[in-house]
Amino acid sequence: MNQTLIILLSSFSILLFVGTAIISWFQPGLRPELVKKAGLTSAFISIILAAICGFLVTQYGLIETATLGINGLGISLRLDSVSMLMSGMISLLGFIIIRFSFNYLDGDQRQGRFLGRLAATIAAVQLLVLSGNLGIMVIAWVLTSVSLHRLLIFYPERPGALVAAKKKFIIARLGDACLIGSVGLLYYHFGSGNLELIFEAIKDSFSNGGFSINLEGAALLVVLAALLKSAQFPTHGWLIEVMETPTPVSALLHAGLLNAGPFLIIRMSFVVEASYYAPLILIVVGGFTALFASVVYLTQTSVKTALGYSSVAHMGFSLLVCGMGVYPAALLHLVAHSFYKAHSFLSTGSVIDQLRASKVIDVKRKGSPVRILLGILIAVIVYAFTSLAWGIDPIKDLPLMAIGAIITLGLARLFTSALDSDGSFSLIVQATLLVLVVAFAFFSLEAGTHYLIQSQVPALLHIDLTKSLLIIALLTTYIVAVFLQILAPTISNLPIYQAWAIHIRNGLYVNAIFDRLIGALRILPTKHKFITSKSRNHKPTDLKSKMAQLDHQTA
Repeated sequence: MNQTLIILLSSFSILLFVGTAIISWFQPGLRPELVKKAGLTSAFISIILAAICGFLVTQYGLIETATLGINGLGISLRLDSVSMLMSGMISLLGFIIIRFSFNYLDGDQRQGRFLGRLAATIAAVQLLVLSGNLGIMVIAWVLTSVSLHRLLIFYPERPGALVAAKKKFIIARLGDACLIGSVGLLYYHFGSGNLELIFEAIKDSFSNGGFSINLEGAALLVVLAALLKSAQFPTHGWLIEVMETPTPVSALLHAGLLNAGPFLIIRMSFVVEASYYAPLILIVVGGFTALFASVVYLTQTSVKTALGYSSVAHMGFSLLVCGMGVYPAALLHLVAHSFYKAHSFLSTGSVIDQLRASKVIDVKRKGSPVRILLGILIAVIVYAFTSLAWGIDPIKDLPLMAIGAIITLGLARLFTSALDSDGSFSLIVQATLLVLVVAFAFFSLEAGTHYLIQSQVPALLHIDLTKSLLIIALLTTYIVAVFLQILAPTISNLPIYQAWAIHIRNGLYVNAIFDRLIGALRILPTKHKFITSKSRNHKPTDLKSKMAQLDHQTA
């Protein structure tokens, strides 16, 4: 089949979403039937086209268009295994979120406008994942941010939405500047914006052992752009405050747009691996953010706020995995998190989920340190047995082992709850089987993802001493954190625990400090005048005049 026809098929879904956004200009109000039909049709056709193009990529390999621009910098589209996986995920999520929005905003006076903005955002994300040139990548990167901003301020009368939108706007512009700077360095060094040409040149430099200060600077700027895009510490506060927006926006943001950061690292993985410091920054910042946000998440009482911190933690973990060089595992986690978080937000008000939660029986804990340590030890043994059965080399594949160990640590609580309680033997068997299933599923899915995208990302190379020590230190920190979490029921009454719980619940006040720095707290809500029959013939009085009248009456 002609490659140009394949590219046209993939880009047709983008044009459909853009068409839906244009139609919303003519039906911006209540019950826009034409916009609904256009949006649902666009999403459905997008799913079909993603499946067809994904199959064709497996048959023909990399497919890309010629560059439309000047001196190799401009517009071109790229179809490969990474872009097709992301495009399929976005299409499916877009269909679900658009369909959900029909009922969620039914009766809203601006439902058509909302659906149009939603379609424009999906089109921008689709364009980003299909970008084959640095020029169109920057354009799509900025468009995703601008379209998201229009969704965040959909209800401009809400001060909380304006605060979050302002902080997001400032951080997004910093991220845009970093990406533009990185593109400038890459174009200066390679003389072209074509991604495939850049990747092939970097592969050649790997074999020749070359090093360039331009590549080092470009990689650092790419990492900074990804960190800013994905709400990493300490710029994560805006993500916690976007709950003022409609639920479909939260679902699209947490399940789709946040993934732009890890996707950028995966797409530019050859550039990142050409740097010495960029992977280390990803490990440190991503690892700390994942730990920090996970701890704060456990203290939240609001469901949506907890989900916000959960997204921050997941993005940190994805970037951490990228820093370790295990890009297939990062993409696997990215896709899995997207579907999980979309379901979480769209079902936050579900009565069924509440009924299910009420049926969970909490076992009584004994608080025995020996039983707790034994539970952790059993979880580690089960995980080690599974990894050895898969033929994983603990030395050569240390990053992959560490990632699997972090995931398995989350299940160590099952063993401790089963052993350190009055639970039966069957409960211990169930916990063992669950850890075996999770460990087996992780290595199986990682191997499958590696098979699909191995030609689009660098191979896992031998890591140096610095990265090895960082990984070991990070894994040790996670083990301590899980151990403290397991001990929490037995030490929750201690004064020091209760004091720190208050500070952690407030995110160590990092967001408040950031608010002060950028002046977000000085945003005023949109003024609206409400005229009643009693106030039509009276002049408005300010606060000082009212206070003066009260003082006079008191005197």
